[in-house]
Amino acid sequence: MQLNRMLHLVSAHNEGMRGDVVVGGLPAVPGESVRDKMLYFQEHLDHLRKIIVFEPRGAGGPVNFVVPASHPEAAFGYIIGLPTEYVAMSGSNTMCVATVLLETGMVPMSEPVTELTLEAPAGLIRLRCECRDGKVTKVSFVNQPAFVYHHRAPVEVEGLGTVAVDVAWGGMTYAIVDAQALGFGLGEDEAGDLVSAGQRIKTAAHEQLQAVHPLEPRFNGITQTEFAGPLRTVDGVLTSRNVVVVSPGGIDRCPCGTGTSARLALMHARGEIAVGQPFVHESILGTTFTANIEDTATVGDYPAVVPRVGGQAWITAVKQIGVDPSDPFPSGFTLADYWGDISATDRVGTSGAHEAD
Repeated sequence: MQLNRMLHLVSAHNEGMRGDVVVGGLPAVPGESVRDKMLYFQEHLDHLRKIIVFEPRGAGGPVNFVVPASHPEAAFGYIIGLPTEYVAMSGSNTMCVATVLLETGMVPMSEPVTELTLEAPAGLIRLRCECRDGKVTKVSFVNQPAFVYHHRAPVEVEGLGTVAVDVAWGGMTYAIVDAQALGFGLGEDEAGDLVSAGQRIKTAAHEQLQAVHPLEPRFNGITQTEFAGPLRTVDGVLTSRNVVVVSPGGIDRCPCGTGTSARLALMHARGEIAVGQPFVHESILGTTFTANIEDTATVGDYPAVVPRVGGQAWITAVKQIGVDPSDPFPSGFTLADYWGDISATDRVGTSGAHEAD
């Protein structure tokens, strides 16, 4: 066996959504902040993302690259790579990273609670990790402020007509639509139809609506579509199901942390949830995140909320990935049967579905 580019990887999933974590084998990644490191990684080291995410080594899930933090309060930083882009923040990936760092001993674990600060491209993320017998049983994090760009904006969508779209930032930018209004009950048997509709909604919303982060214009464009189910009360707690469609065409298996944050911002703007009120967000699999609004804030001129989101992650594998020098696919490949348009464009942007147009 002759391999180079050896990467040390711990696989995990968070309430059903895979999140690989690269804990060793990376070259130095320069940058004054993790956001700068992410931009350098995108420009100079993107082949490492492709090795893990693309076939024949990968299966299209997200990957997190653990890097030294730039902020003195953070134990580590992490760069979040999706199949089509790098993002400022991801709740499910954050929970996977925290679980891997604690359960592998890279960060000392304190029971029953470990307080942990990590540095994402979005900034400092403060986590409360509940631990028992060496296992992380729950991770909750305080996200960066979430806010709404557009309320019920009319968007013309191929095959669907005029769709009312809310656009909100929760660490990624979401086109949020009413699932019932589009005829969806958010069941597992609808997965294919949800992906098809979600991709069309995202593309149309990106073309017709502007969404540029007021403090960081490089975070632009609409990242994903979120189908929001009706609000209901279960055992006295406000609850709802949602489905997020992830490019180039798949469903987030977990309830989605940044999608939950974006939805909290929208619900608060509509007067549907108060600061401190508990909320449970369900995935298409029935797994759940707990959430609440910790405080209110402003981002530029936008009223915002400070969300807390919690769930659990589980380690599934520890492995090393490398590339044989004679391998004809050193950076992997994509085919349109699974990867859609990415096979033709392979266009990677930053925390938006597209690069700046």
